[in-house]
Amino acid sequence: MRKVVKPMASSASNWIARPRVLTIMKSLVLICALAACGGKQSTGTGTGTGSDENAGVVEDTRTPFELRLDAACDALGPRLTQCAVDDSKAELAAGRITQQQFADLTSDQMRHALDKDWANKCNKADRSSRQVRVLEVCHAEETACSPLLDCLENLNKEPAK
Repeated sequence: MRKVVKPMASSASNWIARPRVLTIMKSLVLICALAACGGKQSTGTGTGTGSDENAGVVEDTRTPFELRLDAACDALGPRLTQCAVDDSKAELAAGRITQQQFADLTSDQMRHALDKDWANKCNKADRSSRQVRVLEVCHAEETACSPLLDCLENLNKEPAK
C-alpha cells in the first residue's frame, strides 16, 4: 500500500511530495552520502607565481574527468526536470493535483530551482569514474523517463567485484 502524502504550502514541497520524485531525492541523498566518503581530487597545476600574464584569457583548468562529469550532469538536468513536468501532467490528468498546483510545479521558477538542485547534487568532485560512466550511459541509452530514473539508481549501487 502506498502512503499518500498531502501537498504542503510551498511549491517546492509539493514537488518533493510526489512519490517518483521522492525516489529521485532519496537517490540523490544516497549519492551525496557516497560522495562524502571519498576524498577531494586535487586539480592544482599552477606555478604559484601569482602573475597574471594572460589576464584577458581564461583557461579551463578542469581535468578530463571533471569535464566528463560536468557534461553528463549538464545533459541530464533538463531531462530530469522535464520528467518532473511530465509526472505533474500525469498527476493533473489523474486528478491528484489541482490546476493551480500544476502551474506551481511547472513554473519557470520551479524548473530553474530543479535544474539548480540537480547541478548542486550531481557535480561532486569526489565522484568515481564508475558513477560518471553511469551518468553518461543513462543519458545516452535511456530515452523515456521511467527507464532513465531506473538507470540512475545504479549510481548508488556498489560496483561488482
